[in-house]
Amino acid sequence: MTPGRADLSITLEFSGGAELLFDEKKIDVSLPGDKEWTLQLLLFWIRDNLLRDRPELFLLDNTVRPGILVLVNDEDWELLGQGEYKLQSKDTVLFISTLHGG
Repeated sequence: MTPGRADLSITLEFSGGAELLFDEKKIDVSLPGDKEWTLQLLLFWIRDNLLRDRPELFLLDNTVRPGILVLVNDEDWELLGQGEYKLQSKDTVLFISTLHGG
């Protein structure tokens, strides 16, 4: 941890089927305070630390797959700059899958 920079505590939520990739609907995480966390970095961290199976169902070309909505504190990440958004302590990031098999 960098001096003066605390770990970042955020909440991750998954729904619409996305929770099946993680075996949980809600996960409270503490990200190391050694860097400034963006949503882009968070996606890679999720892939490497939380994703249980089949990363291609969550990520495609370094971003979430089409059909997965991302909300930060109930606001569409597209309005926040997508992957460039800098995470803040106590943010809630929600991933909602709109993809359904048949």
